[in-house]
Amino acid sequence: MTGAGRLSLLLARRIAMLVVTLVAASIALFLVLDILPGDPALVMLGTEARPDTLAALRREMGLDQPALVRYVTWIGGVAVGDFGISYTWRVPVASLIAERLAVTVPLAVMAIVLSTLIAVPVGVIAAAAHGRTLDWMIVSFAQVGVAVPNFWIGILLVLGFSIGLGWFPAGGFPGWQAGVGAGLSALILPSVALALPQAAILARVTRSAVLEVVGEDYIRTARAKGLTARQALWRHGLRNALIPVVTILGLQVPVLIAGAILIENVFALPGLGRLIFQALGQRDLIVLKDVALLLAGLVIIVNGLVDIAYTLIDPRLKDRLA
Repeated sequence: MTGAGRLSLLLARRIAMLVVTLVAASIALFLVLDILPGDPALVMLGTEARPDTLAALRREMGLDQPALVRYVTWIGGVAVGDFGISYTWRVPVASLIAERLAVTVPLAVMAIVLSTLIAVPVGVIAAAAHGRTLDWMIVSFAQVGVAVPNFWIGILLVLGFSIGLGWFPAGGFPGWQAGVGAGLSALILPSVALALPQAAILARVTRSAVLEVVGEDYIRTARAKGLTARQALWRHGLRNALIPVVTILGLQVPVLIAGAILIENVFALPGLGRLIFQALGQRDLIVLKDVALLLAGLVIIVNGLVDIAYTLIDPRLKDRLA
């Protein structure tokens, strides 16, 4: 089979896996959220609401229907792009999600790019200085970065760079209509708070992966051809050490989304994480189910892209993955 054929087969299998996993995730999400304590109608109307008013609202929200009917109605709507109407905000959930993604997606992308730009060079430098003072210092700082929660880093950044120096806004989001510069300025500190703990993890993984390839034959061959140790490491060792690094990058996506729930509340950003927090407080089941299914799909897609990235880094893996 040609390389293009193997890649097509890999994509077809990943798409089939995506569909099956999303169906399983949707069933699990529905069962978990459907048995949570609390009545959305009672949350919306308050404890003083009359029983007939509560019953009417439950009928309007479809809560009087059997669980199977509610699931089929929900997943059938999602399949055609109809995410339903929010119980709390009384607007289409799709518009709510699209509005919040305009904040969360740039925040997550900035955090991933920043953590990668920090971690990979730092990890390679630590591996090159293995056993020396610089390596010890990098490993120590990385250990601290892993241990410190991202919301605490966010608070420190606000105290230092917003309140102390006044370089960046302490919170809030002006909207992209205020200009790209204003929007990015509001996301810099949150993205740094999200990126630093992940950069610490990624730097340690990069260091370990590079140390594993330093003693390989092709590195010695490159040295014998006249390359310095640093040149051999950057030109030949790094690419072969990228497999575990790419794996960690894929795993960091759900971690960043989970961290965004706290960070977006620390910085008062109207993103997807804050929407989850608000919907949970309001018992807005339709929003919670839609957002959770979206995030599950995102994680599955990222994992599929990671598998494809493996074949680009090391073509020998095409046969194994396909």
